[in-house]
Amino acid sequence: MEQEQVTVKTPEYVSLNFKLAGLGSRAGAMIIDQLILTVLNILIIVGLVFTMQSDFMDITTSLLPLTITIILIFVIYWGYFFAWEYFFGGRTPGKKVLGIRVIQENGHSITLLSSVLRNLLRIIDMLPSAYFVGMIWVFFHSKHKRIGDLVAGTIVVHERGGKKDKKSDPFNKEIRERGLTKESLSLDDWALRSLGMKEWKLLQTYRERVFQVDDTERVVLTRKLAGVLFPKIGLDPETMPYREMEDTLLVLYLILSEEWEFEW
Repeated sequence: MEQEQVTVKTPEYVSLNFKLAGLGSRAGAMIIDQLILTVLNILIIVGLVFTMQSDFMDITTSLLPLTITIILIFVIYWGYFFAWEYFFGGRTPGKKVLGIRVIQENGHSITLLSSVLRNLLRIIDMLPSAYFVGMIWVFFHSKHKRIGDLVAGTIVVHERGGKKDKKSDPFNKEIRERGLTKESLSLDDWALRSLGMKEWKLLQTYRERVFQVDDTERVVLTRKLAGVLFPKIGLDPETMPYREMEDTLLVLYLILSEEWEFEW
């Protein structure tokens, strides 16, 4: 099925365009993830064999590691998808290789509840075998959703292209020369939640202009944006030296890009 575009209206009334991931890319990502899980399962089963050999004459004792192994395989299988999608920006290793990720229908990163729901419902999508039900839904649904996506309110989209030129980009070059990383600024969860799509758009504009204008305009642009954003995260721009103010805005861009840069 041909890939389609979907437009999302955020709570900030900003329109975002995403390219939906179709059956082919989602199946490819699943194959990679299943290969990783198969290797993990083989290692667990090998460990079970060795354990049961040592208790070969005691059937009661041998049943315990077998039960533990069955439970462990289930927990790893379900936990693998949940952990990767929730803690790593909606990307399992398979999705990362294929350049796709899971997001909320409103354009935000996947929430804890949504990750739990969509992965618990894999049990239904896998029926009767080999994800048959899930594949049928993805193929025919207008937004390529499986049942887990329908219940969780999620979609799977392609990452935004054009990342290969990042190293030569003046903005990223400046960040590297200053030695800035996302860890250069520590923000509480409440502070991050106060920065949404509206703030990301402002930082995108800043990124495009800050190193393209003369020094006077650059100072005005930096102070103006700092005055808008810093109070939202508990910082007072009036008490900060200009260079620190500029560095903080650059790091804020890095932090928010983790959530918003997959927009097309």
